[in-house]
Amino acid sequence: MTGNSRDKLLEIGLQLLLERGYNGLGMQDLLQAAGVPKGSFYHHFDSKQDFALQVVDRYMTEVHAGLDACLDDTTRPPLARIRRFFELSRDKYEREGYFGCMLGGLGQELSGTSEVFRRKIEDCFVYIAGRIAACLSLAQERGELAAQTDPHEAANLILNCWEGAALRCRLWRHPAPLDDVLDFCFGALPARSAITP
Repeated sequence: MTGNSRDKLLEIGLQLLLERGYNGLGMQDLLQAAGVPKGSFYHHFDSKQDFALQVVDRYMTEVHAGLDACLDDTTRPPLARIRRFFELSRDKYEREGYFGCMLGGLGQELSGTSEVFRRKIEDCFVYIAGRIAACLSLAQERGELAAQTDPHEAANLILNCWEGAALRCRLWRHPAPLDDVLDFCFGALPARSAITP
């Protein structure tokens, strides 16, 4: 199996995991969609679990790129950068059919039965929250966010609200829960501190 075939398996696996979840991911469907034999699959992946974990890594590559593009955009104020990241995520969910966040979906499905997946998904969320917290800290330094706000607590609150809204978005097949949670979270953040920007 070529490297391109491996990438194709990961790409198809990402979509299937998003749509069907881990337990609904049929290996035969995956192999057929990718056009590769079972033996070739096991040349690169030790098991279905190993494959799914690598799909999560592939998903996080996209998340990293989105975080970099939005949070490092110095043409926008820090709070606007964070909101932009979530708005682009919302748009991506819409293009994909409102299946929401793969991390949230797998976390709900597997965290009670697989310690490996529980740790993997939580590590991903910790990373995302850390990046958001750093941008919130920058907003504080610029006087856009009250000094008494704890950036890490606020980042986790925003992420937790977002993940709940992503689930409702999936149920409704509509972006309204995502828009509502963005308006709520960014409206609820303590206003400007006394620091001069």
